[in-house]
Amino acid sequence: MRAARLTDLAALGDLSRRSHSADRDPGGDGNNHVRSLGLPVSTGQIGVFSLFRLPLGAFQPHDRLYVYEEGKRVCGLARVEHDAWRGESTVVELDSLDKPDAGDIRYRLVQHLMRDGSKSGTIRFHVACADRGGNVELFMQAGFARYGEETILYRPPEAPLPPSSSPADASALAIRPTVPLDALRLDQLYRAATPAPVSRLEAYRLHDWERQGGHWCVPRSALTPILRFADVEAFLQLDGHAADARALAFVQVGVAKEDQPHYLRVVSLPDHDPTPLIRYGMGIIGQRNQRAGHGIVSAVRTYESPLDRRLEEQGFAPIARVTLLLKETAVRIAEPALVPATSR
Repeated sequence: MRAARLTDLAALGDLSRRSHSADRDPGGDGNNHVRSLGLPVSTGQIGVFSLFRLPLGAFQPHDRLYVYEEGKRVCGLARVEHDAWRGESTVVELDSLDKPDAGDIRYRLVQHLMRDGSKSGTIRFHVACADRGGNVELFMQAGFARYGEETILYRPPEAPLPPSSSPADASALAIRPTVPLDALRLDQLYRAATPAPVSRLEAYRLHDWERQGGHWCVPRSALTPILRFADVEAFLQLDGHAADARALAFVQVGVAKEDQPHYLRVVSLPDHDPTPLIRYGMGIIGQRNQRAGHGIVSAVRTYESPLDRRLEEQGFAPIARVTLLLKETAVRIAEPALVPATSR
């Protein structure tokens, strides 16, 4: 087990391609056999290897590549993207050759990346994977806890995008770009749309919400890694133009710069119809897009329904279901609190 070197890139690329190939499952159930834990979607719809391919410019100083070497041959690969600002790491790929001890190789890689990540100050480890082939069991054995599921939806490039909205139309819908001063609104919106146990685990802070745009990943999803290959913008829909207007919905838009699909992530109050904001986000993609042939992907968590129905009405279709898992290395300590004084 060791860190990858530049001389390993050819072998790693070959291993990743083979792990994401559309081999038939040896169990004979007709499903594609995907051994990687990155984004488990059918290769017939979105090429996973191309989705998470590794341009050196997208590889950050804190990111890690680990390999498992056996007999001078690379047999396993783990790719981890690290967010130094929040002290979080995301397992993007976990590949191994299709051999009898493949599960053991992947488990050793997970243990190694967690030990190494803890030394560099990682507080949380995230992963999204398909609940088959022992994926979820492998991570739970390593101490991860499953805390949610996401449906991956895809809108093919053949479907025409709605026209971009004019400034007057956006103003009539109270839609505008987010600014750092929206952090409290965004936090309140997220907590209103998210169960308390999940919001406690993800532990977003106000200054996390202040850093919208760029390659910022709040709120995260199974598709967060592709934001490195996109120009990211965020927009907010309010219930009016007053200074104290409440946030009704939020959309994060990623316009692809590489051979990946565009990205759309929506957070909405349960009683609000986010359709105008979804159409506005797709209009932004159509306006900014300089490359033809790109579809749009989105992720919707199970507790966010009926948001998935609103996306399906706009041409999206579900293509996969992923499980979200988290391992937290920090120890939570209850803060001291004042209590009423009593006499005995």
